[in-house]
Amino acid sequence: MDKPVCVITGASSGIGRALAFEFGKNGFAIAFSGRDRQRISEVESELRDSGIQALGVAADVSVPGEVEAFEKEVSDKYGRTDVLINNAGISMRALFVDLDPEVIKKLIDINLMGTVYTTKAFLPMILKSKGSVVGISSIAGYRGLPGRTGYSASKFGMQGFLESLRTELIPRNVHVLIACPGFTSSNIRKSALLADGSSQGKSPLEEGKIMSAEEVANHIYLAVKKRKKILTLTTQGRLTVFMNKLFPSWMDSKVLAHFRKEKDSPL
Repeated sequence: MDKPVCVITGASSGIGRALAFEFGKNGFAIAFSGRDRQRISEVESELRDSGIQALGVAADVSVPGEVEAFEKEVSDKYGRTDVLINNAGISMRALFVDLDPEVIKKLIDINLMGTVYTTKAFLPMILKSKGSVVGISSIAGYRGLPGRTGYSASKFGMQGFLESLRTELIPRNVHVLIACPGFTSSNIRKSALLADGSSQGKSPLEEGKIMSAEEVANHIYLAVKKRKKILTLTTQGRLTVFMNKLFPSWMDSKVLAHFRKEKDSPL
């Protein structure tokens, strides 16, 4: 195939879907995965209706065999991968004292190990293209957030993995980007897990007042194009990371106060 190929996990909605359209309109063929077969089919049709070459595959990133099958379908159809975006992820919202530890395991399996499995499967093609590996992380990967112990643990882990990988791959001319969008309008808060592992079902934020998935996708596309190492979005996000380095104790109280104001906060 002459076109570059962008592979995206968790692209049936939110940031992943927006990334598929953003890279597609900029000349990439798209391959994407998700767990909802119906939504995959719908997004695949929407992309093709927009003139974008697309392949949608049902795959759970926390299951190595399904990731390997996804990679094989991409390899068979396109024969290459130029950009891999590890976007699939889930969140949580509960105090650790009330939490079933299996919730944390599920987040780590999807957010961290899903990134590991997918990167491992697609890395041979990325090495050939001297392409890009992207991880969609979070401000929670820099600053532990109350009520989100499992989410922060998984994102800290993802960032450590990708930073190590970036360093290893310097001699191979492979680009690795850690992207931290900040609060973005998406389904991740609606599907966030509660203490017992059930879905929250609603967002505690006013989704219309935060950055859109489309705006985030455009920032990520430009960061990949420029081969940036780190992308931290929103003024609040950048300030949180900066202030946490300088005044960690003060930030503990500030972050606690901020999340206590959330609707139906467990704090």
